[in-house]
Amino acid sequence: MLVKYKNDYEKIAMGLLSFIPDLKDVGHLKTELKMYTEDDSHALYLYKHKNDFVGVVGIELSADFVLVRHLSFSPNFRDQATAFAALTELTELFPNKKLMGALEHAPLIAAFNKFRKEDDHGTDTRAE
Repeated sequence: MLVKYKNDYEKIAMGLLSFIPDLKDVGHLKTELKMYTEDDSHALYLYKHKNDFVGVVGIELSADFVLVRHLSFSPNFRDQATAFAALTELTELFPNKKLMGALEHAPLIAAFNKFRKEDDHGTDTRAE
C-alpha cells in the first residue's frame, strides 16, 4: 500500500532513500527530502507491506505524466513483484497520467508497462 509521506515518517524515508547510491550523503538526502515536501510538483510515497514500510517512491508530476525519480526498497523486498505492486498502486493514484521513469528506472518502467498491457496469456489487452 502506498502512503503519502508526512514528517512523522522522516527517519523511515531517509533510511529507505539512503539505499540509493546518489543519496548516501546526508546533506544531499535532506535536500531531496525537502524538495519532496516543499515542491508541489514532487511527491514522496512510502510503500507498506503488511505492517512495515519496505520501500519509497519519489515522483515528479506534470500535466500528462508521472516521472518516477526515486525508487528504493529494503534488501528483502528488492524484487520485480514488489516493484510492480508499488507501481501498480501509483498508476491507480494517477490513472490519467503516463508513467515514466528517470534514466535508471526506465528499464523497470518499460517492463512494467509491458506487463500491464498483457494478460496472463501474453495477449495485449489494450489492442484495438
